[in-house]
Amino acid sequence: MRATIINGREISGEIRKELKAKVEELKQKGINPGLAVILVGNDPASRVYVNNKKKACEELGIRSFEYVLPAETTERELIDLIETLNKDKSVHGILVQLPLPGHINADNVLLRILPEKDVDAFHPFNAGRVMIGDYYFLPCTPAGVMEMIRRSGIIVAGKECVVVGRSNIVGKPLAMLMLHSNATVTICHSRTKNLKEVCRRADILVVAVGKPRLIDADYVKEGAVVIDVGINRLEDGKLCGDVDFDSVAEKASYITPVPGGVGPMTITMLMKNTIMSAELSNQ
Repeated sequence: MRATIINGREISGEIRKELKAKVEELKQKGINPGLAVILVGNDPASRVYVNNKKKACEELGIRSFEYVLPAETTERELIDLIETLNKDKSVHGILVQLPLPGHINADNVLLRILPEKDVDAFHPFNAGRVMIGDYYFLPCTPAGVMEMIRRSGIIVAGKECVVVGRSNIVGKPLAMLMLHSNATVTICHSRTKNLKEVCRRADILVVAVGKPRLIDADYVKEGAVVIDVGINRLEDGKLCGDVDFDSVAEKASYITPVPGGVGPMTITMLMKNTIMSAELSNQ
């Protein structure tokens, strides 16, 4: 039996309808959520991401403030802009599009965003809150993954979950969220021995490493839920994930496609965080 596809575009669309209604409700109370996005340089992929965020803001009725800075902008100039936006009451979320040019230390920059406006949840304060399970904002991709699983009716509690990838943006926070949902969690990475055997234990397998089609059917237990966070562009220009979709779909019970799986959820969760920030700032 072929796996059920978890359609990120459909789930994202459902959530956006809910968020749009929430924005209308807030506007009636005189609260107008606003997101500031800062782009340094002219990286084409970053430009696409920024455009998608802008479109999502327009769709939901969120105010969008865009700051496009030249590649030679200094770290000090970027931090000065962030400090101005920190004080601006019409801005509820501040997002610095990564990667930044090599002469700018991203950690220094992200530390300057007020935790209550850090809608990417990258600030150590917010990362720490995720760790202890007492949080407002969740990193957008892990939050999207958990929402997809929940809305697909998949039970996490008591399951064995394997996360392949240990990044601060996806792997680590996602492992924490699975743990908070009462899964038994294993994190794998480039030094993991017997990766195939570990993955085969998983009831829920999440892959986020950025290696095209790394995981094939041999890594997957019959009936497992497989979440593919990877997005890779092949030489022919096509997109693929970290999972070999065709072979794994024959073995899994549920699977996310690339594109159209986790990707659309990430921006939707960013919108959700921005709306939450607007609510919190007016309590």
